Amino acid sequence: MARAALSPAAVVEIALAILDESGPETLTLSSVAGKAGVATPSLYKHVRNLAELRALVSARVLGDIADRVGAAVLGRSADDAIRALMTAWREYVRQYPHRYAAVVQRPDPLTEEAGARLVGIVTAALRAYGLTDSAAVHATRCLRSSVHGFVVLEAQGGFGLPEKLDESYDLLIGMTIAGLRADRHENLR
Repeated sequence: MARAALSPAAVVEIALAILDESGPETLTLSSVAGKAGVATPSLYKHVRNLAELRALVSARVLGDIADRVGAAVLGRSADDAIRALMTAWREYVRQYPHRYAAVVQRPDPLTEEAGARLVGIVTAALRAYGLTDSAAVHATRCLRSSVHGFVVLEAQGGFGLPEKLDESYDLLIGMTIAGLRADRHENLR
């Protein structure tokens, strides 16, 4: 890539390619510069530092997940929407495990918009269960924790027993839906 073609978006694309090829531990400004064919200081015109690059990569990944999840839930509601949402999220991570592993999980101003879009899709899907306001926040946290925990363990080879992971994930989806349908969240309203 010629120096003139570099931009923050192009730098993020190069970073994503590095993640896909080699994993999150190999993402450095030096590796991005090398792949771009420029000296590392040339990147500072486009990103301030590695932390900003990681945040921009995280924003992109969260935006991609929001796009996938949003398309999956479109026209669906309640149980069908939750099943589609959880399935689409897992499929993204299965396709791009290194990208997902590189996501900065704490709030960051650069990831705020993409994160809010994803949360908005989740909370919209939860409305079918009568969950709004604070109850929707709690349910969103629980749903995110369930999906995130499973997909990270799966991506890292954390499940060693012979039972099929698809069956376990279907059970997790069923348990999540059962929890959303239960009256246990009544005290959150």
